[in-house]
Amino acid sequence: MAQMILAPWAPWASGILLGLMVPALYVLVGRRFGLSSSLRHIGAMCMPNAKPEYLRLHNWKDHSWNLVFVVGLLIGSFVGVTYLTTTPLEVLPPAAATAGGLLRLAFGGILVGFGTRYAGGCTSGHTITGIASLNPPSVVATVAFFAGGLLSTWGLTFLIF
Repeated sequence: MAQMILAPWAPWASGILLGLMVPALYVLVGRRFGLSSSLRHIGAMCMPNAKPEYLRLHNWKDHSWNLVFVVGLLIGSFVGVTYLTTTPLEVLPPAAATAGGLLRLAFGGILVGFGTRYAGGCTSGHTITGIASLNPPSVVATVAFFAGGLLSTWGLTFLIF
């Protein structure tokens, strides 16, 4: 049993478990799966008197389950990487430790943050929950996420960096 847990899992098995999160959250909590909204909740919690109405008027207490979910993901990831593997895993590849690598990570993070707000949700929310809910805008958003990722990875990376 321990060897089964410690050995790398097939991608399809992980995909099935991740896919089961959608109905589990609907049934157990009555909520949709997605993580990008947790940034808004944290912002509203940390800055209750912020000037933007987006944060000031947001009631983060109604969404505290999402913050608990994110903390659980972080703890679960730490436990998995630290205790449930036979070989240590690198968090970032060595190329990310260079100045160009850090610049690419920062630029990518800004693009992802902007895209998340512009698309009205993150990749997990649109791709996993939106498509499972047969939401047409989520299909369009998912296609755009993949096209933008391919363009950035194979096109812009060579031109900019």
